[in-house]
Amino acid sequence: MNYESLLKLLEKFHSMRGIVLGDVMLDRYVYGSVQRISPEAPIPVIAVERTADMPGGAGNVVRNLAALGARSTLIGVVGSDPGAESLAAQFTHVAGVVARLVVDRSRQTTVKTRFVAEGQQVLRADRETRQPLSPDIETGVLGEFRSALTDADMVILSDYGKGVLSDAVIGAAISNARAAGKIVIVDPKSRNFTKYRGATVLTPNRHELQVACGFECETDEQVTLGARRILEGGVSDMLVVTRGKDGMSVIPSDGTAVHLRTTAREVFDVSGAGDTVAATVALGLAAGGSIQEACTLANMAAGIVVGKRGTAIVTTGEIVAVLRPFDGTVEQYKLFSLDSVVQLARDWRAQGLKVAFTNGCFDLLHPGHVSLMDQARRTADRLIVGLNADVSVRNLKGLGRPVQGEIARATVLASLKSVDAVVIFSEDTPLQLIEALAPDVLVKGADYAMDQVVGADLVTQRGGKVVLADLVKGHSTTDTLNRLATTTQA
Repeated sequence: MNYESLLKLLEKFHSMRGIVLGDVMLDRYVYGSVQRISPEAPIPVIAVERTADMPGGAGNVVRNLAALGARSTLIGVVGSDPGAESLAAQFTHVAGVVARLVVDRSRQTTVKTRFVAEGQQVLRADRETRQPLSPDIETGVLGEFRSALTDADMVILSDYGKGVLSDAVIGAAISNARAAGKIVIVDPKSRNFTKYRGATVLTPNRHELQVACGFECETDEQVTLGARRILEGGVSDMLVVTRGKDGMSVIPSDGTAVHLRTTAREVFDVSGAGDTVAATVALGLAAGGSIQEACTLANMAAGIVVGKRGTAIVTTGEIVAVLRPFDGTVEQYKLFSLDSVVQLARDWRAQGLKVAFTNGCFDLLHPGHVSLMDQARRTADRLIVGLNADVSVRNLKGLGRPVQGEIARATVLASLKSVDAVVIFSEDTPLQLIEALAPDVLVKGADYAMDQVVGADLVTQRGGKVVLADLVKGHSTTDTLNRLATTTQA
């Protein structure tokens, strides 16, 4: 493996399509502060400040697929309740995800509520129905699955033990998928792994493997032995075991086990890390990579996501930034993670250098973009470019965009002499990035009015300035694509 092969694999992610079938749930975070102990009992009193909802379980798997540039269909079961309504609202903001949620009025939507004070979870409260699905609901779920299967490159079964992935649903889904030639990744929760027979890859964590094989799995040798015991039963082609601080182990049914050490520098929250691994492994294999290549990327993705708070996601750009030490060319070293580019900006300012920032989708780089970069660079000593990730481009431009994935776009930008650093962001606007970087100069094209420039007030309040760069007439990505479409039709 080398940088180039892993980079090419990542570039293919944005053309992949997947199905995620399983237990969808709502992750609710209640944030507040604790300043006293209750007089009623020796428990902390949380003064609630805000609440945030986001998709969890199978819903977090599709969030990860979207963040990595892929499109996906989510199939699951919800109740007829506020939790289901919140989930539906969440998915309207995730471009590239089609949520086909079957409503079962006899169930309640799974909601995990985490109470967080001063960055620490102090309590989790769950509302859920764990009973198996009725035959009618099973039929509806499998009907949605089969109708989506034709366009999929891979299938992920996300089992959180809430009753959706019954033996009948799992058996039919795996059988249908393998008959159609699809890769099947299973994130298992059952104590009995034989229910997943026929899967391509199982991705248990260390504890789940211990429960399934019946003995301790702490060392490399123990993990390998436990996985081999499972594989001897013909359950899957291979196991990928996530091991927390000890990284990840890849054990094929025939071949040598490989143990990958964690790349995480700090661990804030492991919530959803297994979802990130399942999504990345599935995409890596579907894109034509080997299991070692897919798991190398998944291990890096997991190392990134556990350094974030809450049920988090990771982008291909963040993975590339971790890959940077693998290679030494100037262009590749211009792509930075958020943390590293913030530190870079601080170092530049400590040297007395002025830092400029501009941002955009830059889908098809044209002379207008090059002129913008040149003008931006002339306003300061260094230029940082914020690049919209694939998921945010889809939110802004529609499902037909971007034409090029974020890695390809970042590589082209990094090749420009005027650009000193590129950082990819997944939000629709660069506001958080501008807050973190605190640039001395903020540059946008003159097609914006001053009051339309995101972050302009932050920059000017800190004593910086906002510059509107001159436009090069006759150049627009949208116009170029329209001309191409017209030419093709003609």
